[in-house]
Amino acid sequence: MPQAETPPPETPKPDPSCLNDAGCKLVWDVTGSVWFAEGSTYLLIKPATIALILLLAVLARFLLHRTINRLVRSTSESRIPAVLRPLRERMPSAAPDPNAVVPERRRQRAEAIGSVLRSMTTAVVFAIAALQILSELSFDLAPLLASAGIAGLALGFGAQTLVKDLLAGLFMLLEDQYGVGDTVDLGEATGVVEAVGLRITTVRDARGVVWYIRNGEIIRVGNKSQGWAMVVLDMPIGFARTEEAMAVLRTAAASVAVDPELAPELVEPPEVIGVEQITVDGSVIRTVAKTTAEGQFPVTRELRRRLAEALENSGITADIAATRMFPRPSTPPGDGGTGQGGAT
Repeated sequence: MPQAETPPPETPKPDPSCLNDAGCKLVWDVTGSVWFAEGSTYLLIKPATIALILLLAVLARFLLHRTINRLVRSTSESRIPAVLRPLRERMPSAAPDPNAVVPERRRQRAEAIGSVLRSMTTAVVFAIAALQILSELSFDLAPLLASAGIAGLALGFGAQTLVKDLLAGLFMLLEDQYGVGDTVDLGEATGVVEAVGLRITTVRDARGVVWYIRNGEIIRVGNKSQGWAMVVLDMPIGFARTEEAMAVLRTAAASVAVDPELAPELVEPPEVIGVEQITVDGSVIRTVAKTTAEGQFPVTRELRRRLAEALENSGITADIAATRMFPRPSTPPGDGGTGQGGAT
């Protein structure tokens, strides 16, 4: 009796769930290895997916940083992006600035803003990439995100002062409220800005004291170094003739306007505008001059000196002194007085 032929052993195949996966089926068709096909998810597909996520994150970071760098470099050109333009220049009614922001200061401000933007984009891109990688590794992101939300809420309550300082510093840079080297009035601290950061502004006052001021605590800013400055001098002339005194002061003011050392600091030549007030000591004449922010103090000192010398050389100063002389009342000899008038 012939023996029945035994069927050839069945070729082992991967699990059906593996064959339903496109990646696993592709590996099975190419290699024919069951263990490699079933393990391809963790040996090949997931590592390749993670590598692709990292590659896309690096590429996105590169493109974003390149865009930010081009935006920063464009500040040296005549057309400045609106986001990097100072607030006063973005206003439709802003008057032309006679002392425009120098390119170096604009470059420094743009570099600071660019550094902040690059750091923010790096953090956001790689945070998203990390979440995608954790998802590929079958981590349950719901508890993680919930914990992160609670931690962020607690951190927000605990570090709200820090967040306030950082936001204030960022908007201060965007609006170009002040920069290194500016003379500013920040309330209790008035002086020259030595350093500007997102959280702290460093100011050195006239006595050499260094003030560290949190940006979130700055309520108002008085910048004495932006644009132009106005010199206002009130010169008393006593009871001298007003027209004569004004002619003398105009001549002295005109000499300041033609001075080769001071002329570059003048936006408009000094002008004697006339009698400002009348006091018991006589008239006071006001002289004004529009200068650059840096030239305000040297022009003020020189203009004050020349106006005072002009009044003295014309004899008006002597008339002012004479008006302060008045007779002393006479007293009878019996009261211990001399009986004669005197001068004080």
